Amino acid sequence: MGYVTHRDCERHLPSGVHPDQPERLEAINNRLISSGLEMAVRFYEAPLATKDQLSAVHAPWHVEHVFALAPETGTVALGGDGDTELGPDTLPAALRAAGAVVLAVDLVMSGEASPVFCAVRPPGHHAERAKAMGFCIFNNVAVGAAHALDRYGLERVAILDFDVHHGNGTEDIFRGDPRVLVCSAFQHPFYPNTGHASDAPNLVAVPLPTGTRGDEFRARISEHWLPALGRFEPELILLSAGFDAHADDDMSGLLLREADYAWLTEQIMDVAARHADGRVVSVLEGGYEPGALGRCVVAHLNAML
Repeated sequence: MGYVTHRDCERHLPSGVHPDQPERLEAINNRLISSGLEMAVRFYEAPLATKDQLSAVHAPWHVEHVFALAPETGTVALGGDGDTELGPDTLPAALRAAGAVVLAVDLVMSGEASPVFCAVRPPGHHAERAKAMGFCIFNNVAVGAAHALDRYGLERVAILDFDVHHGNGTEDIFRGDPRVLVCSAFQHPFYPNTGHASDAPNLVAVPLPTGTRGDEFRARISEHWLPALGRFEPELILLSAGFDAHADDDMSGLLLREADYAWLTEQIMDVAARHADGRVVSVLEGGYEPGALGRCVVAHLNAML
């Protein structure tokens, strides 16, 4: 198994009291060591994504705008939501986060490492084609999907998003693209209040009410995601892996546990074995209670292994 990360991802520091803190990656790393999984993975340093790679999914003027706004000191707001901002170290972190997924795709497509987990921040799935929002600067998983399509000529890439928040950015970028199946499961109504009505044939949305527990989550995934994946027969599976639906994470009102994430991962790995030669890239999105996040990621990685 490959594990892609970079120290730059820990240097992004949003101002004030903000959920996306460097301690998130520290918690994952500490749990990786204490569980012994550190010995079972091969570590890779994330490269910087290029402007061309970003512009494959984002409007070129938007990419230039983000670069131009990056401050030497202080913070600059992006997207107008009050939650997304650039600090002096944010742009390098965001470029590493997107670049990690590009490298991960190369690793699984070459057979050097598979599956691969990307321990990165800031997250990406809220970033739309021409808008940063929801802590997200660039859409990391979308950059990786576009790279897989363009570099390797794949015809069917699946993106599975199980963050507690709907991945509106990923849907915005790939809506109506028959090469990309986007499956999402998320709390609704909840930020960003989108996705509850799938409006394109390549979008499979599973909105979940507050209080949803693991048994209902598993039933909805089995009813909606798994048949869609079977019909689509993906050649590569990318995961927007958010762990903020855990019962201990006060970011949400869902009540999932580590075992639910392990179960979901096992289902995904089974689909990948049948259709994608086992090629899976998982990309960290949310998860804001450090202890729960570390436990969930280890459960996820164990199931991937």
